[in-house]
Amino acid sequence: MPAQTEFHLVFESLKSILKPYAKKLTIKTDTADTFYLDAAYIERWKKELFFASAQIKKNYVSFYLMPVYMYPDLLKNISPELKKHMQGKSCFNFKKVEKNLFEELSRLMEQGYERMMKEEYS
Repeated sequence: MPAQTEFHLVFESLKSILKPYAKKLTIKTDTADTFYLDAAYIERWKKELFFASAQIKKNYVSFYLMPVYMYPDLLKNISPELKKHMQGKSCFNFKKVEKNLFEELSRLMEQGYERMMKEEYS
């Protein structure tokens, strides 16, 4: 099993994907092992919606991205390598830093953000 210090490196790398969106979204949690963002209040749903988070778990670091659950077509073009890291419909698990996959995840995050802002706030 990877050392916990490795998980913190993974977490910080995934958190860096989320951080640029913190100015546009609401930070719900920002601790040593969890970074959690909500979208602003959405009239259509009558509440703030979970957007994304990174969390250190016991056996891996999870990256949750709700737009891929809301708009599954966003996943049509992801690489097989990133697909292998998926658990469920909106969660990606990592045990080590994988720069290329994190860059792909960053692009997916941007697409999800743009789509959610366009469709949920229009």
